[in-house]
Amino acid sequence: MSTFLLLEARFYPHLSDMLLDGARKAVESAGHKHETLTVPGALELPGAIALAARSGRFCAFVALGVVIRGQTYHFEIVSNESARGIMDLTLQGYAIGNGILTVENEAQAIERCDPERLDKGGAAARAAQALYELRTKYAP
Repeated sequence: MSTFLLLEARFYPHLSDMLLDGARKAVESAGHKHETLTVPGALELPGAIALAARSGRFCAFVALGVVIRGQTYHFEIVSNESARGIMDLTLQGYAIGNGILTVENEAQAIERCDPERLDKGGAAARAAQALYELRTKYAP
């Protein structure tokens, strides 16, 4: 049985809880074990994945967080740099599902986070599963 690491940015705890719930259900339904690691915000997710990947304990990673547009340029920095960091790690061969949501407001976030609605946490876990399967198939 393989172990996934679910990483959550707890900047919005009520939204993170929903994303994490969906991701846990998806990982468990696929027959995998999981551990959870919490970081303060979305910018810390790529670094945390890189550090955890060095342990060799995890077959895949699920990055979960919410970035809500504010009145400053900070939204763009957090959105773009967290996505870039995740993509850089993915291109290095890590199986990562990117569940960092970038939304305009809390209503959009709730719609996407809720496992009973769009379930983006579950979708990110399923993406990590798909990449893990590809890596298993094609990696030497």
